[in-house]
Parts: sequence; C-alpha cells; structure tokens
Amino acid sequence: MQQEWLVTNGLGGYASGTLAGVLTRRYHGYLVAALPAPLGRVVMLNHLSERLRFYAPNSQLIEPQATVISGELMDVQSPSAAGGFLTEFRVEDGLPIWRFEVGRFVLEKSLVMAYRQNTVFITYHLLSGPGEVLLEVRPAVHFRPHEEAVSAAVVQPYTLSVTAGEYRIVGAEGVPPLRLLVEADRSYFVFDDSTQQIHYRIEAERGYDSIGSLWSPGFFALVLKPEAKVSLAASTEELRKVRAVRPAEALAAEHARRTQLIMTAAEPLQSGLGAELVLAADQFIIVPVGRTEDAVRARAFGDELRTVIAGYHWFTDWGRDTMISLEGLTLATGRTIEARWILRTFGQYIQDGLIPNRFPEHNDEAVYNTADATLWFFHAIDRYVEATEDRVTLRLLLPRLVEIVEFHVKGTRFGIGVDPEDGLLRQGQEGYQLTWMDAKVGDWVVTPRRGKAVEINALWHNALSLLAQWLEEEGSKDEARKYAAQAEKVHDSFNRRFWYEQGGYLYDVIDGKDGDDTALRPNQTFAISLPRPVLHPKHWPAVLQVVTDKLLTPVGLRSLAPEHPDYRSKYFGDLRARDAAYHQGTVWAWLIGPYIDAYLKLHPKDKKTARSFLQAFEPQLSQWCIGTINEVFDAEKPFAPRGCVAQAWSVAEVLRCLVKTAG
Repeated sequence: MQQEWLVTNGLGGYASGTLAGVLTRRYHGYLVAALPAPLGRVVMLNHLSERLRFYAPNSQLIEPQATVISGELMDVQSPSAAGGFLTEFRVEDGLPIWRFEVGRFVLEKSLVMAYRQNTVFITYHLLSGPGEVLLEVRPAVHFRPHEEAVSAAVVQPYTLSVTAGEYRIVGAEGVPPLRLLVEADRSYFVFDDSTQQIHYRIEAERGYDSIGSLWSPGFFALVLKPEAKVSLAASTEELRKVRAVRPAEALAAEHARRTQLIMTAAEPLQSGLGAELVLAADQFIIVPVGRTEDAVRARAFGDELRTVIAGYHWFTDWGRDTMISLEGLTLATGRTIEARWILRTFGQYIQDGLIPNRFPEHNDEAVYNTADATLWFFHAIDRYVEATEDRVTLRLLLPRLVEIVEFHVKGTRFGIGVDPEDGLLRQGQEGYQLTWMDAKVGDWVVTPRRGKAVEINALWHNALSLLAQWLEEEGSKDEARKYAAQAEKVHDSFNRRFWYEQGGYLYDVIDGKDGDDTALRPNQTFAISLPRPVLHPKHWPAVLQVVTDKLLTPVGLRSLAPEHPDYRSKYFGDLRARDAAYHQGTVWAWLIGPYIDAYLKLHPKDKKTARSFLQAFEPQLSQWCIGTINEVFDAEKPFAPRGCVAQAWSVAEVLRCLVKTAG
C-alpha cells in the first residue's frame, strides 16, 4: 500500500495507484484523462475491484464466497483484504504487471495507455490452472478534477447505457462520457449499482478531506480459460478511436515505442539505471491539450507544440522546471527535435522580458511570477545549441533574448531589475515567491528571499555572458561588447558583495529586507556549477567543502543547514507543516546535478567519485513510485521519500549526470 505505480499518455493524463490496488490518494485512478480547459485532468475511472469464482469438476460454478484478488472496495471501517494473493509486481519497459496465485491458478494483470489518447487497456491473462475461472471486474467512478477533494459532491446522478458492446457512463454536463469496452470470448455484465465510501489514507496524512464515495453500475463477468487473455478498455475518446487499436496491438506498439526511446538515448543510458530513467523521462514530455492557438502558431513555424510536466501527480508545466530539465529529458535522451520545439514554444510566450512560471490547468492564460525561469531559458538554449549546433533556432530566438536582457536592465514585473550601482539583479514584491524556493501558504511566503539572491545573480551573469558570446558569433560585435561589459561588472560586484568571509561561503541573499542573509543554502552551488561561473575560482574549494559537509546527502542536497533555527528535518503533515519544511532543510534530488557539476569543476578527472554521488538513486526506483524518482526527501536518515512521486528535474538531473560521469 505504500508503493505506487504510474503510467502516462503523452498528454499529461495518467493512470496510477498502489501496488495493492487500494486507493490512498485523490489522484489514484485507472484513467485520469487530460481534457481541454476548463476541465483539465479529470479522474474518469477511479477503481477496479477484482474477484475470482471457481468452477467445480462438473463445470458448475461454485457459488460460495468469491476470492478477492486485488483492490477490494473498502468500507472505512473495514481492514483491507486486498493484495493477499499478489505474489509479484514488476515493470517491463516501464509498464506494470501484477501476478496473482490463487490455489493452482496463476493470473497476470497488465496495463497500458494508448500514446496520446485518453484510453487505458487493462488485460488479464490466466497463465495456468486446472480449468476455467470467472473473473468479476467491478468499475467504480467519481468524475472530478484530479486535484479536487475526494469529498466533492456528485453534480448529477450517473447513468449507464449499453449499445452494441459499448458501455457508456455519463456524469456531469460538459464532461465526456466514460466508454468501457470488453474483449473476451465469453462475458456478460451484471447490473448491480452500488455506492461505497473509501478512506484515502495519504489524503488524511496530508491534512485533506479523506472520505469519498464511488459509484459502481455493476460488474463485468469474464470467463478465463488457461493461457487465455481478456481485456477491458476505458476511454473518453470517440468510439472509433478506441476501437482502432486492439489491446494487444496497443501493448505491442507501446513496447516498440519505448524500445526505440532507449535505443535513441546516449550510449550510457541504453541499459541499467539509465534505460529505466529514459522511460521515466518520457512521462514528462507532453503535447499540452487544448492550446489550439498555440499549436497553430507553432505549426506556422514548422514546429509542434511540446512542454514538460513538472511532476506527477499535481504539477502542470512550469517554465523553471522545463528549462532546468531540458538537457536531461531531451538532449541526453536523443530527443533534440522536441527540445527545439519546447524552446521555440516558450519563445512565443515571452512578455515584458519574462517566460511563464507556469500554465494553470483550467485556463489558457500563463502566469509570469518568476525571477529565475527566464534566466534558466538562456541556460537551456546554450545546452541545446552546444548539443545540436542549431544556429537557425538561436538566430530565431536571439532578438527575444536581447529583449529579455533589456527588460531586466530597465526593470520589469515583480520588482525584477538591475541595480545600476553594482549591476546585480534584484527581485521581490510583497506577497510573491519568485525564486525556485517558492513555498507559500495563504499570505505567508515561507522563504521570500527579496533582494539580490545568489543563484539569480549567478544565472544573470551566465545569461549576459552567453548573450555576448552569441552576438559576437553572429557578427554583432558592438552589442556583444556591451553585454560582455555588463557581465564583467556583475562578476566584480558578485565577488565583492556575496563572499561571507566569516562563514567561508556565500550569502544567500544580499540587500534584503533584513540585510544580508547568512543562511547556508545550496543556491550558492550555482556560482560554480553553471557553464560561465560567476564565482572566482579561489573560493570554489571553500564553497564546495561547506556544501559537502553541511548539505550533501545520498539523495541530493539539503535546502538549509541543520544548524539554522528554521531547519526542519521532516517534510510531513498538513499543507502548512509541509510548506514550512519545503525549503528549510528538505532534501531536493535535482540539486545533485549542480553539485556534481561543481565537483567536476574542481576535480575534472575524477568521474568515478562524481558518479558515486548517484549510487543511492538506483534503489530509489523500487522504493516508492516504481521506476522513477520522486521530488524531495526528509533531511535526516533514513531520508524518506516525500513530495511528488515522480519529478521531472529529479529524473532529468540524474540522467544528465549519468552521461556526464560515464567513462
């Protein structure tokens, strides 16, 4: 019940649950469909409970108590009987398979989502047994946005209609029907509608409503012969699309697609941990549903619309996460065309010198409250151009990059602008969280970091240096000298202002509301790790040493040193308690990437030690959400996994560093 699985469809939709088949999160379901705004992602098929009934030697069905093999719907008062016959769970090419053994019968269940369709196929295969069995599969539903509370009321009663083998469950107006289709030699449906209450254990732990109701219209009775397969398809697509591909064909196609992904990736990623993470990376690269105008605009330039889901289950696509993740998710995996599409897509969204922070799920309007995403955009372009030598894309984006820098120099939204005295970039506005340390509860911004933040200015120097280089290469020498001079000014000011002599490391923020912040945080790592490091090399050993001593763990870097009074060792509890710990000690997996970059700056030939910093991530693939890496960990042993079960930049940075430390 504490381990989970995840399968995605390339649209942002997904299927997910516990290995035992018991619902513990509001986000669990066999089909969470990605639908156009204002719907967003909607839980359409919440649950399947499965029972076996056995035949007597004379082929008469035995009527006493059937055997629940997986995921029984539970009353809140009843303990779970689920999972008692589950003998194995595995993933093949990232796709889940359950094996159940009941007496002499061995049954496997597998699941696949049709790529770029809101369709899921669940297949049952009787591997062996002395005769036929009857498998009863009961679907249960509560149509609701996937982030909505499980206690949300049903807007109108559900109806079930049956036409030519298609079962349609219709709920609220505006939500597409759920189509259910069965592929079996012998089957029938028993109308037996019922409503049961479910206790969502993790929702209770996280301080949310945890009791919800699911409605079931009845159950499918499927006759299984030894070595035979039966399948159930669930979809929100048009019927012709659902029937276009049979379950076995969908599974074969998806295995072939995933094999191709591994073969396309960099050589160090074609086996072992790397190959598993290539498949994990695929979960985050999506075609956003419903952005019709954006898709038309992209195609006018010969592109396609692509973006990156920041994490499952609850994140959408975020600019910052996309730019940080781009190298690992796309360039290391050989998906350079999609990298180009992503960069060009975000180039279309620039407003007032900023790229979007995020895209809300239920409307088409981007949100721009970020000080660092736009600077990470420069970094992502740099990594892309270095990997592909695509000067056409660089030339296309270069005028927008100049525009970005000019907006930052004169000042743009949220107090983001250059201090003319020292050339450093300051940011901050009351009530906003603009850096990656962006936790906010109500009106409480946990780590506001208003002023001149260390990583913002490391990124600012990197951006100015890159812009100067690109303009020089494109023949704009006067402009290049202008931005090179600005970069030099930032370099001088940074080394004069950010060095905290007493601590032997860098201030986290200077010129803040309360002066200069001496909190020991991982943000200073970027002053070394970026391709154009802003920190003078004489300070590199001291900074790396203090980060190693105080912040490094086997699964990433702590977000705050343990000696600080605001330090929290566990990320746990309700929203306020979690956000109070989110950047106050909690370990972030993605930060292992810049740490390794910084280490190799000091020890360029010691790839063996650099690679050792990744060792703890391989067992993580079997710890929580099978086959991927989660968002954060507790700050102390045993470093329990927390946050999102699958996080884009966690996967991306481990992938990138597997390539960087190979050989």
